[in-house]
This record gives sequence, C-alpha cells and structure tokens, in this order.
Amino acid sequence: MARNFLLLILISLLASCTPTKSPSAEVQVPDINRINNEIPAGFVAADGSRPITFPQDFGAHEDFRTEWWYYTGNLQTSDGQHFGFELTIFRVGLLPPTVELPADSKWYGHSLYFAHFAVSDIGNNKFYAFERYSRPGPGLAGAQAQPYHAWLEDWNITEQKPGKYRLQAEQEGVKIDLSLADEMGVILNGQNGYSRKGKSPSNASYYFSQPRLESDGSIQINGKQYQVNGLTWMDHEFSTNAMDPDQIGWDWFSLQFDEGPALMLFQLRQKNGKISDASSGTYINAQGKSRSIYNTGFEITVQGNWRSPHTQAVYPDAWQIRLSQPNCLLQAHPWMADQELHFPDVTYWEGTVQFEGTCDGSQVQGNGYIELTGYGGKVPLP
Repeated sequence: MARNFLLLILISLLASCTPTKSPSAEVQVPDINRINNEIPAGFVAADGSRPITFPQDFGAHEDFRTEWWYYTGNLQTSDGQHFGFELTIFRVGLLPPTVELPADSKWYGHSLYFAHFAVSDIGNNKFYAFERYSRPGPGLAGAQAQPYHAWLEDWNITEQKPGKYRLQAEQEGVKIDLSLADEMGVILNGQNGYSRKGKSPSNASYYFSQPRLESDGSIQINGKQYQVNGLTWMDHEFSTNAMDPDQIGWDWFSLQFDEGPALMLFQLRQKNGKISDASSGTYINAQGKSRSIYNTGFEITVQGNWRSPHTQAVYPDAWQIRLSQPNCLLQAHPWMADQELHFPDVTYWEGTVQFEGTCDGSQVQGNGYIELTGYGGKVPLP
C-alpha cells in the first residue's frame, strides 16, 4: 500500500538541515522550501499509460516522486520459535531528473533515501525497530535493476541470481541475514500493475509484489543466534500523487496461506469514517494465478482494539475478513500486540499476524503482515 505520509515527513525533516561545505568552498545547497513547492513539476504521474517491464522496474524510478522496496516476513526455528521482520527502503524525489545538478560535489542528488528495520521476537515478547536516513551519494544509498540491489549503508537487498536474493541488516545487537527464493513469481496488482488509490486517474501507483519468497538464514538478538526459515513478502511501489486529500490512513494486509495461496488487501479510511471505493486487493491461488479484488468483493470487520503504551494510539488488533471470490471467511490477529513503530518523525503499527478460517469450504490457516497508519496522531497525507 502507498506510504506517502513518510515522504512528506522526510521532506519536513530535511527542511531543518544546514548546508554542507566542501573542503575548499561553500556548497550551494538548494532551498528545501523552494523544492517543496516545485516537487510536482517535472515528475511523472502514475496514470496507467506505461507497462511494467522486468527486470528494469525492480530499480529506481527517479521520474516519480516516491518509491519503496518493502520486505516483511514470518520465520520459525526448528523448535517452533516465531519471529517477524520488516526491512524497507524508501526513495523520495526532491528534484526531477531533468534538473541539472552542480558538478562540484558528490553529495548532490535528485533523491534521498530512508529505511526501516524491525524484528518481532514473539517468544520473548520483544519488538525492535530502527530507522536510517541517507543521501544517495557517494554510494551510501540507492537502488538499481541489473543486478537488482537496493541499499542504505549496510542494510541490503541483493540479487544473487534471477529469483534468488539476500537480505542483510544489523543495528544495536539485532541482525538478520536471509536467503530468499521466489517460488510464485512476480504478481501485478490492480490493472496490470496500475493500482488506483483515489478519485483521479493520477491518484494511483504502479505496484507489483513477490508474494511467496521462501526464506532461510539467521536472526541474531543480543548475541543469541537463531537459525530460521519461513516466508517473505515483497512489495515494490512507485508513484507521484497516490492519495486523495480526504483519506486519513489505511489498513494493509498481506496473508500467506500454509496451503499455498496468498492475499493482499488494503482499505483506505476517509475523514468521514467511511472506506474509500478505491480500496482493493489481489488474490493469488497456489499455482500463481492472480485475480483482482475490488471494494465490493471484500469486507474487513474490526473485532478488537489495543492501546499503545508508548503513544496512547488505539489500533485494531483483531479482524474478520470476508471474500466473495473465493468464498472465504478468515479471522486474523497479531502474534503479539506491541508492534508499533514510534519514531520521532512517524508513528504506525506494522506487525506479524496469524489467521485461520475457511475458503470454499476448506479449512485454511497461515501467517502474514498488517500495516495500520493514521491511528497514532496526525498523519500528513498529501
């Protein structure tokens, strides 16, 4: 789902940055307030006019304003200890690529990057979350398509060969090192990758997923290492103006069935308390065939709430999910309640969940991730 509020938060933080200096001369840093006003000019809207192309679209799209490479996963040890993780790299465009940059410093760039890394240690009821920011130059952060590589300092997503990847991140005694293998292929969400988020055709993103990445490797927490395996979900989205101004947040679900299928749903919440008609999703069967789900094809009912002891925000923490095709009734709930990322600049809940229920008369179960935004204070949506 679109996370455009993070884009505006980053821009506001950059507005407080002071100009940098080279060893020999004053570097003329662009005025951030002027950049804010000029961001729409020179960028491209996601309007459905371009096809998704591989492997090129795994890389960065500097002609779009914002972009992310989003990995979330559920992992277990051989004796059943459960962990969840998130590793996300965001790119925000401050200047369109047509703007020529001064050549006197490697620190100039059209984009800036930030990243979130989190681990849920279910057995010990501990949640660890970290964030970083970086300019792309000189080589500190970026994303490329061939070979696919997205990184911010030593947080890395690296393609080892087609369909095989390595994820690495470490901070303050928390570390993941995972090998991923794509078992389902790339799925285009929306209409061939064009995912509407609002009333206007340009309130949209280009959006594709890898819903079933077989994962194995290690998690280390405070000196103790765990060998783990499980499943990871990857989302890649790029856009310029995805959200409607009357939308205050979203609930995003990625569910991986033990039996093989996968399900992505998002519902966009409006200021008037209603759910936007642009809410939608994708169901992928065990053979990798996908079907778009529109707002009339599913219903999500909140069945419980949890209040954060950190921010006092109240989040849903139990859901009933109904689908019409396939005919599913699912119950979902977190593996643990406290999975809120509460950084100084942004607050949202994103965590590992489990679910069970029926689909077309058969019992189903599995794990997934849910992201909840707009519950913890003001969310500066565009």
